[in-house]
Amino acid sequence: MRRAALLAAALLAATPAFAQPGGIPTSRPTAAGPVEPLPAAQRFVTRHKVTIGGRPIAYTAVVGETYLHNRAAEPIGSIFSFSYIKDGPVDPKRPVLFVFNGGPGSSSLWLHMGVVGPKRVVLDREVNPSNTPPFGVADNPYSLLDVADLVFIDPVGTGWSKVLGKGVNADFWGVDEDADTVAQFIELWLSEHGRWNAPKFVMGESYGSVRAAVLPRALMGGPMYVGLMRGITLNGVILLGTTLGARTGGGEAGGDDLRQALTLPAMADTAWYHDRIDRRHRSLETFHAEVLAFARGDYLEALKKARAGSLSPNDRATTTARLAAYTGLPVSTFEKTLGVRDADFARLLLADKGLQVGTYDSRYTLPMAGSGNDPVADDPAMGRYVPGFVSAFHQMVEGDLKVAMDRPYGAIVWKDLLPAWNWNRAAVPEGQSFAVDLAVAMRRNEKLRVLVASGYYDFSTHSAPAEYAVEQAKLPADRLMLRRYASGHMLYLGDTAEAFANDVRTLIRDATK
Repeated sequence: MRRAALLAAALLAATPAFAQPGGIPTSRPTAAGPVEPLPAAQRFVTRHKVTIGGRPIAYTAVVGETYLHNRAAEPIGSIFSFSYIKDGPVDPKRPVLFVFNGGPGSSSLWLHMGVVGPKRVVLDREVNPSNTPPFGVADNPYSLLDVADLVFIDPVGTGWSKVLGKGVNADFWGVDEDADTVAQFIELWLSEHGRWNAPKFVMGESYGSVRAAVLPRALMGGPMYVGLMRGITLNGVILLGTTLGARTGGGEAGGDDLRQALTLPAMADTAWYHDRIDRRHRSLETFHAEVLAFARGDYLEALKKARAGSLSPNDRATTTARLAAYTGLPVSTFEKTLGVRDADFARLLLADKGLQVGTYDSRYTLPMAGSGNDPVADDPAMGRYVPGFVSAFHQMVEGDLKVAMDRPYGAIVWKDLLPAWNWNRAAVPEGQSFAVDLAVAMRRNEKLRVLVASGYYDFSTHSAPAEYAVEQAKLPADRLMLRRYASGHMLYLGDTAEAFANDVRTLIRDATK
């Protein structure tokens, strides 16, 4: 007994202050005063049908809030979610897919209305659509409801999810805090719907890929991470618009050269799309693979030598010539630094036409003249498709799901949330890649499968750095799927939704054999 007591004391002493049971920071204040009794959680329940793969599926939509609590059983917040559950005899072993987007500060409406949910936005064009009404919404033939029940999660501070009771923003706005509270929501959802024995999957886009990489640890739990044992394992993790690099710490030696080199494939892919290079009958994937090999080989070596002052004039000339051939930009663009920033490339590629290409999807263009220089509202891609997505979401929510709320829905909320985000983590070495969290999870769970999906034309989260992070973390190759699509950050736009959805189906089926 004495040995057990000493062990318990050692564990408590080793646990960081902000990873005490429940993951609630002991050093942070909670709301003062008594807690008002909470009203009954809001629920909106409707029934529907959709046809997927030629088969009609009847389902129930359960929309509403779930209250979150601290370890003292005091309410701290509510998460608003959208659940789609196939009708029929209750099957406790039917897979469940939990879905969220990124930001930090984004709601889940993008994956909800873009590819996964039973309804989908209808734009007048898949690339460069009109951004003025009317917009359409229709049944989604690519929805994953045929292989799993779907749960769309809006983290606290987004959508209609909010802080309440004894909660404060700092309970939710951070890597660990976010993962812990989303894990608590999943835990509560499984109990409410009797699905503890169901195969479980998570899908995250953009920052949501970080959340998805961290969640396996928060769902399992432990004395060093979140401070309690949930004991929930996952069958699969799906990442898209993936960003797994560390946000704290100095990074690896020569990291700037590597980051520069790994931006080249997306620039070359964009030049290929806009016909600014000699394709020589090379397919996009063949061309991408050629550029990626150069970027990780000769180009990276040239950057290192240039930094050290040992790059010969002949090697510099050879490198700049290849950079020009791959990007469609003049050799002079690269003569000084052997590189070009993403933002500069976006303005230079089609400058002769007076056009700028998009960051979130470089197939999209807008005139350079008259830009307000907002990184999102003036982006040729986000500025084009956001209005359609938001409109379609509200048409579905109000018309089909019969949801009536007394406050606006936060599609993406940057104000206050993003500047306050806590990137520091418990029990994780400074500067560790989030891909390592996935490696830890795959070591603990020998059946866990991972899909990393990227868009060739994504300048927001390039495919090459994401794939490099996964490679460095040494994820088991036999349980890893790497996929690239001819699309951008929202890689299901541009006639790629079906291919992506089918790859997710493959992962779910392989993980539940």
